[in-house]
Amino acid sequence: MPDVTVLAHAATTASDPWWSILAIVSLCFVGALYGIGVQNLWQRRGTGAVVGIRNAIAFGLGLTVIALADSAPVRAFSADSFAGHMTQHMLLLALAGPLLGAGGAALPLSLALPHRLRRLFNRTRAHPALRWVRRPANRVIGGCLLFTCVLWLWHLPALFVWAERNPGVHVLEHFSFIMIGWLLFAGILSPDRHRIAGPLGFLLLFAVGMTAAALGAVLTFAPAPLYPSEVYTAADALADQQLAGLVMWIPMDVVLLGIALSAFGRWLTGLVADHPEDMQMSPHVAVQEVSS
Repeated sequence: MPDVTVLAHAATTASDPWWSILAIVSLCFVGALYGIGVQNLWQRRGTGAVVGIRNAIAFGLGLTVIALADSAPVRAFSADSFAGHMTQHMLLLALAGPLLGAGGAALPLSLALPHRLRRLFNRTRAHPALRWVRRPANRVIGGCLLFTCVLWLWHLPALFVWAERNPGVHVLEHFSFIMIGWLLFAGILSPDRHRIAGPLGFLLLFAVGMTAAALGAVLTFAPAPLYPSEVYTAADALADQQLAGLVMWIPMDVVLLGIALSAFGRWLTGLVADHPEDMQMSPHVAVQEVSS
């Protein structure tokens, strides 16, 4: 009977060039739409209006990270070990996701659509149910739930092996990682009117970080390998799994904590700027309070 591992790797290798071409074409298409939309927006309202220059750069970097995650060296590294595979996942979740989310892409992408598609898109977005879903708080809470569910589901042994054996399912797995990261961070890092307040963002990202840390801890501290032997190509399967758990645990929590603290600090800075009179105390009042 043929070895399942050999067949899986052979199928993936044979299909990789076509999936890579499809990925590059898709990235170029999305980047072109975003660029056209930003150009139209800036022509109407001025350079840097609504979507700032930094937002546009962040979106471009996000697409670049996705291309990097699909590059031959990274794919080879992910095929060499379970930890390498987890590194590829973290590039999509913890790096590409925040960069795409900071791009504020919804308006530019809609402006780049043909007129009829844009009208249909706007009518669909105006539906009462979708308007409720699109509220910043609802969108981020839903993004947190989806992020946690998708992250855990794809790392269940059965689904993980299914994705490893089927190139199309593997692409779907990576696509879902990109989308959940984009959705989650868009409500926290996008331009001002589309993001939630800092305290709520801090709490939600902290909660997501705890669930991601729990998955990393399970992989790190499990007493035996949790996946079939075909997943591990390193000599020591348990050590490979422990390293993969650390790769998920530490970078993900560092990124989530950094973004959460940044959002909270931005909220405090805005609070001081909007209410300077509440943050300052006259010398006369200060002397009275000290003396009392």
